[in-house]
Amino acid sequence: MEVIVLAAGQGKRMRSNLPKVLQPIAGRPLLGHVLDTARELSARRICMVYGHGGEAVPAAFSGDDLAWVKQEPQLGTGHAVQQALPLLDDGEMALVLYGDVPLITAATLRRLLAAAGEGVAVLTVELDDPHGYGRIIRDGAGRVAAIVEEKDATPGQRGVREVNTGIIAAPVGALRRWLAQVRNDNAQGEYYLTDIVGLAVADGVPVATASPAHVWETLGVNSKAQLAELERIHQRDIAERLMTEGVTLIDPSRIDVRGTLVCGRDVEIDVNCVFEGRVELGDGVRIGANCVLRNARIGARSRLLPFSHVEDTEAGEACQIGPYSRTRPGTVLGADVHLGNFVEVKNSQIADHSKANHLAYVGDATIGSRVNIGAGTITCNYDGAHKHRTVIEDDVFIGSDTQLVAPVTVGRGATLGAGTTLTRDAPADELTLSRARQVTVSGWKRPQKKKPAS
Repeated sequence: MEVIVLAAGQGKRMRSNLPKVLQPIAGRPLLGHVLDTARELSARRICMVYGHGGEAVPAAFSGDDLAWVKQEPQLGTGHAVQQALPLLDDGEMALVLYGDVPLITAATLRRLLAAAGEGVAVLTVELDDPHGYGRIIRDGAGRVAAIVEEKDATPGQRGVREVNTGIIAAPVGALRRWLAQVRNDNAQGEYYLTDIVGLAVADGVPVATASPAHVWETLGVNSKAQLAELERIHQRDIAERLMTEGVTLIDPSRIDVRGTLVCGRDVEIDVNCVFEGRVELGDGVRIGANCVLRNARIGARSRLLPFSHVEDTEAGEACQIGPYSRTRPGTVLGADVHLGNFVEVKNSQIADHSKANHLAYVGDATIGSRVNIGAGTITCNYDGAHKHRTVIEDDVFIGSDTQLVAPVTVGRGATLGAGTTLTRDAPADELTLSRARQVTVSGWKRPQKKKPAS
């Protein structure tokens, strides 16, 4: 089997400089979703027909299974498929998909291909309001006789509720022969792919139909309003799958998965959370409201409290992060690590049972076990040109409002007094502090504002 993806449309109603097929749903281009589905079918080749948007469209995707052809000018769906035919083998089946129909599923397409056999199959749906769609015309025996576009349909044909979705499977050799016979003497002045159905019937080739599990699988995107509509449909479908797998969603209408979310047992996710890239949540993880996780692995029984932002991070079991914490790329947390409100960690490793509960910045640091980092502590890791590393060994106590000027090492069991600015290594098991002598100036008077002249 070979797949042809029609992705040449302009998308004027998008009112965007971004080509229509590159508009995002769930953080990925529309065309990317279609490509993923085509690859699920193990297609021998995927031929992408592009046009509007120029080289930006092929530049966005890669793969040895992809072939690109440009449709210029755009003269209809039949003309688009013709551009791909030189790349296809006559002995194969061709499956025609659309770059702006992102939610079609592999299961539906497998049913369509099974229905086609060695003939033709059309994916159809029944709509209460079929306005704008090509109608499926059947003969007295219920067999498909033709597809008639709405602008070319008679009043009687417009009353038909079964419509063409545009997705078709047909043998490549026959498709080549039929498209050579298609004419553009219609209301649009275009070469319709759907005209092959009548030609197949005339040749005695059986034309079968199949239907999707959900009508929304066949919905296309032509405007930002439709894009938003499909985004919510897609997210609701993801939410349904997560709940089927045992995940507790406090409100399934308020979750956004823009990548892959893998959950263990008894995971709970509160409202307005966003998951990007690949995120793995272990057993019993609880995610508080309004959290953002990107490319993260969170260990079992860990908790993210509200408004936390976790990116390119690994957290061990029973960690507590937040509220209002941020972990940046390169963060690795051991088990039972606590990061409290307004704590930021970047490119650092923090070992088991260590805590930074308030208002701290830990950057380019290696922190041992059972370390306590006091409020207001920062690692001064950047000298204006280079990043330097801070090492804090096991069982260290860092007093509040401490600055560690890297590169510096704090030895095992050391204590740093509050307000210390550490510029040299602190020895193990000792108290180190740097603090100006406190003085009281007797008789000092605070300046007073002068009274305005009357």
